[in-house]
Amino acid sequence: MTDDASPELRASDADRERVAEVLRDALAEGRLDMEEFEERLEALYKARTYGELAPLTRDLPTAGTAASPAAVSFTKEPAPGGSWAGRIVGGQGSSTGAVAIMSGFQRKGHWTVPKQFNCFAFWGGGEIDLREADFADREVEINCVAIMGGVQVIVPPGVEVVVRGIGIMGGFDHPRDDGSPEPGAPRVIIGGVAFWGGVDVTRKVTRAEQQRLTERRRQEKLERREQRHELLRERREERRDERERRRYDGS
Repeated sequence: MTDDASPELRASDADRERVAEVLRDALAEGRLDMEEFEERLEALYKARTYGELAPLTRDLPTAGTAASPAAVSFTKEPAPGGSWAGRIVGGQGSSTGAVAIMSGFQRKGHWTVPKQFNCFAFWGGGEIDLREADFADREVEINCVAIMGGVQVIVPPGVEVVVRGIGIMGGFDHPRDDGSPEPGAPRVIIGGVAFWGGVDVTRKVTRAEQQRLTERRRQEKLERREQRHELLRERREERRDERERRRYDGS
């Protein structure tokens, strides 16, 4: 662990998620058993400072090595000018189109969405995942042609989505309205034609955020269980005190 800032510095959710990733790797590699993993994970989500995070990974190696211990940096990264500022990168895009004929295609993970992306699905399907993508422009257009097939477009919360596609014995599903677009977020226009097929546009959080929410719900469950145990202990103590009082009054 590095000592490049005060251990009393408050930890963020991102800091805790980095430590949780080290713990999950250690569990998968057999360095921690399930009981140890749960104990450290519980301590992780109770931690408020870097000093409280440090002991949780001090005896664990970094990913891909067996020699050096995992480090939790005390350095606070500067906040970006905006959550979307670094994702409008310009250029031509890493992929300009996709075709699925009795097959499938995927565009997901870290890739750059071009200003115009064209896809075609015939008796097949495709997945276009924008959650971790960069964008060549603040406004991009995705044209989908689905004939007896389907295309799923996944967008993260905060992105403005405009659906202009036409369904002929098929359809274009609009995403759930979950609030106003975030400042600086790109605008995604989805058009094309679906004939005996469909284009499904949905909003989902990133996998890292899903995992963080799952861990948070699990921690809340542990806290509720601990509260119930504490309540039971208090009731047992009350009943014991009542028995002692009655014994004393009857003596």
